[in-house]
Amino acid sequence: MTPPSSSSSGPPPVTGADTGTGRRREMTVARLARLAGVSAPTVSRVLNGQAGVALSTRQRVEEVIRRHGYRRPEGSERLAVLELVFHALDSPWALEIIQGVEQVARDNALAVVLTEMEGRLTPGKAWTEQVLTRRPTGVVAVFSELTVQQQSQLATRSIPLVVLDPTGEPLHETPSVGATNWSGGLAATRHLIELGHRRIAMLSGPTEWPCVRARLDGYRAAMDEARLPVDPDLVRVSTLYVEGGLRDGAELLRLPDPPTAIFTANDLQAMGVYQAAHRAGVRIPQDLSVVGFDDLPFAAWSVPPLTTVRQPLVRMGAAAAEMVIALARGESLPDNRVELATRLVVRESTAQVSI
Repeated sequence: MTPPSSSSSGPPPVTGADTGTGRRREMTVARLARLAGVSAPTVSRVLNGQAGVALSTRQRVEEVIRRHGYRRPEGSERLAVLELVFHALDSPWALEIIQGVEQVARDNALAVVLTEMEGRLTPGKAWTEQVLTRRPTGVVAVFSELTVQQQSQLATRSIPLVVLDPTGEPLHETPSVGATNWSGGLAATRHLIELGHRRIAMLSGPTEWPCVRARLDGYRAAMDEARLPVDPDLVRVSTLYVEGGLRDGAELLRLPDPPTAIFTANDLQAMGVYQAAHRAGVRIPQDLSVVGFDDLPFAAWSVPPLTTVRQPLVRMGAAAAEMVIALARGESLPDNRVELATRLVVRESTAQVSI
């Protein structure tokens, strides 16, 4: 599909911001151009994400668009595509979410365009311009953080945005999907306490990420509930990969008084702890109990099968896609924040503590 023409007539009139007289004036591309001191085709190029506009001019036009509350008409033609943005695609975790999004997209005759940001949390300028040019049905950003300006640019083009597992606190009006991470952390730690463990370690991830911080807070709540002190040496901020679990798990097992159980912030960390235990001659679960988080497919295949907190990743991806499609149809969402329930899945990596 070709992007809309950069004609001086622009899109149909829409309602603009209040003029200060108590009335609201029609806001057109021509009026935006006059306010920004540029030509109407220049405004059209900015609106459509097209090249050929100097950065300073583009910024001036975007500021006028934002200040005057311009919104492209809801009925404007959209590409039958959902944009799915990931900070990284180096985990089976991402494949689960993609499956959920793709199922809903297929049921709604939409294609999925996938963008991977190679570990960066915020998409770059090129991505923004491409999305504005394509004018997709909507955007689902997974474990990513769009800037206020990027969110504003999508909003002014009537491109709805839903965030899945936001890395920071999103603008309060930005719809988002997550899981009951705090409850999951609480259930995992309670399970270990019920098995008689008292020295329970926690491998966290970056605590500035709300989903990770909630799992750590659930761990702390369960320890506090059981009136067990949290030894600072047993809480480590790690990376959410096998390498992090291997490195920090090995450090925990080298302590003079090592833990008898480790709760990890995800299943990849748990696999790293498995490797650390194997290298140290520590048996799971006879000497060390391990609980993960996510319940990725390999958790059931590991040796021994991993006890973990199931996060409904496929359903989360589907919920985000359903929300963004509803917004594209002009429907109101019952709730801007959806949290799906987690569940502890007990397998063979946890056992009663050895006396």
